[in-house]
Amino acid sequence: MTETTHAPLSGLRVLDMATLFAGPLAATMLGDFGAEVIKIEHPAKPDPSRGHGPSKDGVGLWWKLLGRNKRTITLNLSTPGGRATLLRLAATADVIVENFRPGTLEKWDLGWEELSAANPRLILTRVTGFGQFGPYAHRPGFGTLAEAMSGFAAITGEPDAPPTLPPFGLADSIAGLATAYGVMTALAARDRTGEGQVVDMAIIEPILTVLGPQPLWYDQLGHVQERTGNRSANNAPRNTYRTADGTWVAVSTSAQSIAERVMRLVGRPDLIDEPWFATGADRAAHADVLDEAVARWIAAHTRTDVLAAFEKAEAAVAPIQDVRDVMTDPQYQALGTVTTVDDPELGPVRMQNVLFRLSATPGAIRWAGRPHGADTEAVLTELGLTPADLAALRAEGAL
Repeated sequence: MTETTHAPLSGLRVLDMATLFAGPLAATMLGDFGAEVIKIEHPAKPDPSRGHGPSKDGVGLWWKLLGRNKRTITLNLSTPGGRATLLRLAATADVIVENFRPGTLEKWDLGWEELSAANPRLILTRVTGFGQFGPYAHRPGFGTLAEAMSGFAAITGEPDAPPTLPPFGLADSIAGLATAYGVMTALAARDRTGEGQVVDMAIIEPILTVLGPQPLWYDQLGHVQERTGNRSANNAPRNTYRTADGTWVAVSTSAQSIAERVMRLVGRPDLIDEPWFATGADRAAHADVLDEAVARWIAAHTRTDVLAAFEKAEAAVAPIQDVRDVMTDPQYQALGTVTTVDDPELGPVRMQNVLFRLSATPGAIRWAGRPHGADTEAVLTELGLTPADLAALRAEGAL
């Protein structure tokens, strides 16, 4: 295992007891910057991400990403031995991340009262669909429900088409990043007070935050945002456009100066002099005219020529890329956004790098997701358990 002595979160111990996907992602983010993350899975029911999506030679690829930088152990928390072992682990930990339905840990006598008694400095991070209280708290919660409830689906898609859900775990991912922030905030408070606390993360909330000022608009103006497809109600032209060689590009004109440059580039400087061109909202009201001008020009040029012309004009454009393009994109390559990790099961694997770059104490991917329970004996032996203790736990079904 690679040393993390100089990593910013070195010395932090995190117990990851969560599954699919927000909680585990938060733990991954902490592990990427040096935290020791111990993934705790049920002996007979591994984290479902191990079998989620495509696999190679029976090895789940999503887990290789989500389980990176984590040591993996098995523990059945509903058994007396499993409960006692978790309390011993909790006494050595800084953070626990869990996403059981509210009341589950309490049913096992592993709630905040018991965990904080074992370790008053512990941060218990609880990630659920709807939070720890309220009328929906005990419902099954997934990111899809958050994408529906938050207003995201209602504004996504074409105006005359059904609401659209994202084809990936958007709400879970946003909640995972927010959870990592919540953990770090609680740890900063602990530095001042010396005491731990509970982080209550409801997946339905962070996605509402990133949707912007919709509640404020509604509160003050009664305004309800509607589906506009690829267009924006705040500026135009803003859309996707097909090039002469059958590819697609996206154009954005959030700044007035960019909008003017685009119209000069596509041969319609006359539109800049229209009274309605002076504001983004007024341009959006005339999106048909602007889109027609931009679409006609782009349709007459190849993607390479479009990108070069926009760059020369200092106008904002990007190619619509799939993952094949991402893997060879020169900007991603310059940033090192996709990196190669050597894996004992699969050999070299490429995956997203750590989330951001620190100049003095960078993060690192030390290893990809490990097999189910691969580190059980090592972690528990470090905890002080003897071979006889481990044998007794196995006999009980706790491991």
